[in-house]
Amino acid sequence: MVHQSEVLVIGSGAAGLTAALNLAERFRVTVLAKGALDEGSTAWAQGGIAAVLDAGDTFENHIRDTMIAGAGLNDRATVEFVVENAPAAIARLEQLGVPFNHEGAGGSGALHLTREGGHSHRRIVHVDDATGWAVQEALIRAARANPNITLVPDMVAIDLATSRHEIRYSGAGNVWGVYAVNRASGQVELFTANATVLATGGAGRTYLFSTAPRGATGDGIAMAWRAGCRISNMEMMQFHPTCLYNLEVKNFLITEAVRGEGGRLINPATGQRFMTEYDPERMELAPRDVVARANDAEIKRYGLDYVHLDISHQPPEFVKGHFPNIYEKLMGLGIDMTTGPIPVVPAQHYTCGGVVIDLDGKTDLPGLYAAGECTESGLHGANRLASNSLLECFVFGEAAAKHIAAHWADLPPPPAIRPWDESRVADSDEEVVIKQNWTEIRRFMWNYVGIVRTTKRLERAAHRIKMLGEEIADYYGHFRVTPDLIELRNLHQAADLIVRSALHRHESRGLHYTLDYPETLPEAVDTVLVP
Repeated sequence: MVHQSEVLVIGSGAAGLTAALNLAERFRVTVLAKGALDEGSTAWAQGGIAAVLDAGDTFENHIRDTMIAGAGLNDRATVEFVVENAPAAIARLEQLGVPFNHEGAGGSGALHLTREGGHSHRRIVHVDDATGWAVQEALIRAARANPNITLVPDMVAIDLATSRHEIRYSGAGNVWGVYAVNRASGQVELFTANATVLATGGAGRTYLFSTAPRGATGDGIAMAWRAGCRISNMEMMQFHPTCLYNLEVKNFLITEAVRGEGGRLINPATGQRFMTEYDPERMELAPRDVVARANDAEIKRYGLDYVHLDISHQPPEFVKGHFPNIYEKLMGLGIDMTTGPIPVVPAQHYTCGGVVIDLDGKTDLPGLYAAGECTESGLHGANRLASNSLLECFVFGEAAAKHIAAHWADLPPPPAIRPWDESRVADSDEEVVIKQNWTEIRRFMWNYVGIVRTTKRLERAAHRIKMLGEEIADYYGHFRVTPDLIELRNLHQAADLIVRSALHRHESRGLHYTLDYPETLPEAVDTVLVP
């Protein structure tokens, strides 16, 4: 089955829907979601969106904070572009009906701004502690109301359709859309378009412990790499310092804003606040890489399962008012954050590297754009500053849409593309193989390519990746594709890119910390992998 539209967007989160809404003023747009429309990372974002809106703040302050957090690996032009477009992005979200918190009785005053780690000022616009959910709802509501947007859930992208798939090969290297498997029917369908926007999110599920949703398996990054795009800085995987430690609930994030509003990290063995040892000046408000390494060090040094995050010294009404959703969730687990500490551990949280794009969201391939966590735009550098992630989605989703509209004459309609061929494959009778390989990748990535690395551990990971690669390729070549097999293939590709990038960087910078190269080199240079 072939579906044709003018623009195809792969991903229904903040980046994808922002691009779609901007494009739908002129074009027919199809948006593919891997599962339900709201299952991506956007809905999980608790903290908020960073923007310079306070009278005492400046763009230069936000730029400097972003560059410091990114350990100088950021691209200055990109940082300026995103920071300067932030206030307008917030205004557009308010127009869409996102109910941001405001100061004053009944929320009649200015936008309420909170502060998070690495920020020198209060500049985080938020909706309580569930900003992402509110943003996702507003974007989906607007997209559903737009007659030019077709939303298609439960479509698992397999590979980009490129010039290699043309019935009459042109050799131009264009991207013409994507092959995707329909979860309901199990059939592979072809979606073609003049322009394709990748907005598929990150690769967090490469790791055993991650705050990312189940579908964050690096699909867009892996597909773009196989199609011929450069990939950059994949070694820069951000670990959030404070994921809830609970055997019943996995992947529940305790937002950075808890520390921003006075939360303290305590060693449960000593009862002492320990960030004084690791970053005496900024303490709990240090950037995430510093705090995550401190938590990891305390856990290993004292043989702990977790450390404590304590905000119980603040008035109970203050805590409940600022963090209603977290408070309710924890109370349901028997943890009262107003009277005692929260057990937390570091967990993989954000993919700072990805598909190389420019300020227009263009990739290396004609007809292919990308935005959001699947990209490496130059904004985050070696470590993402808190609440810059949703911001990047809005700014680059709009930038890609603007470029597509301005250069529509250069984006020809797709030629005839070969249909998916399943004539030589059979249904799999060994689903256990997929589950075993998935678990193995996530476990050795956590153990060998985690918060603190060594060359020996990275080489061990590379060895396992090579062995599994042969097994997965053989499996993929002989059996009909399923969503789980597609995700395993992409997860393996993402792991390979992470390890290759990590072995390439002979220094410690930002999120990449290795015991073999503990010093930071004088010049910050991107790790760029070329297919």
